[in-house]
Amino acid sequence: MGLNDEDDAREREGGEHWERETLTRLATAALAEQRRSRRWGILFKSLVLLYLFVVLFAVLNVGPLAPGDQRDGGVHTAVVDVSGLIMAGSEASADRLIQGLESAFEDPGTQGVLLRINSPGGSPVQAGMVYDAIGRLRELHPDIPVYAVATDLCASGGYYIAAAADRIYANQASMVGSIGVRMGGFGFVDAIENLGVERRLITAGENKALLDPFLPQDPQDVSHLESMVAEIHQQFVSAVERGRGDRLAEDAPVDLFSGLIWTGARAVEYGLIDELATPSQVAREVIGTERMVDFTPRKDLLRRFSDRIGATLTHTLKSDVLAPALR
Repeated sequence: MGLNDEDDAREREGGEHWERETLTRLATAALAEQRRSRRWGILFKSLVLLYLFVVLFAVLNVGPLAPGDQRDGGVHTAVVDVSGLIMAGSEASADRLIQGLESAFEDPGTQGVLLRINSPGGSPVQAGMVYDAIGRLRELHPDIPVYAVATDLCASGGYYIAAAADRIYANQASMVGSIGVRMGGFGFVDAIENLGVERRLITAGENKALLDPFLPQDPQDVSHLESMVAEIHQQFVSAVERGRGDRLAEDAPVDLFSGLIWTGARAVEYGLIDELATPSQVAREVIGTERMVDFTPRKDLLRRFSDRIGATLTHTLKSDVLAPALR
């Protein structure tokens, strides 16, 4: 091999060495860039999650002061929200509403209690418990008036609660009334027969299979349930009559207790409500203090979020199938 051949070999070797070094540097740089990108990606995702958490926190209105925490010695209108389905375990359960009402009445700065209602109704038991609690608190605190203000909807169990107030207000377009009781369910008798499903049921007690959706309706069971629903309806009617007294229109062209629902404007004519007004108007012009303090007990973040996702649907299905409802 000549000198020229050796020089050529060294040049080729040097070129290959340079290419390997270049490729190594490029690969190292690429890995470093990937690591930096990954770190920035993690940081960005963390910031996005934090932002979403803050938005969720704000949307769910989590973190308001607990009942009574807003006291500063000043006078105020105490507000308790009746919002959503009136069911055990819900935002508008009797336990929660009564807790808020008791805190509102016991606060030394309370000049009047305002029930801000936006509810389609719910359990007659829960609504009745709140109705009774309002009557008891009114007797204990005769100097503190109670006013109910309907916003979008004050129907059935919501109106049951409103009837315990000294006066009821609403917007002209509010939906008011629905003084009735319902019990619903489903029947799958033909479905399981068509699918070839064998029904197996063992009971002790001849009426234990009452409302079984896989058995045909028994006329005797239907009659029993109709009498039970009618009895609950009469309890509802009696509560409204006690609360509204002679303010109910005797010459109304329709049966006020038939389960129909009316606008706020028509409800004034029928005596179901007293006047048209907003919550702030009632606080300012009726109670005499525009400052409003919210005494509604609030759930924690996770509980409120889970309720928004699934609990309302669960309560709706349960109330339709298993229990009578004021809706």
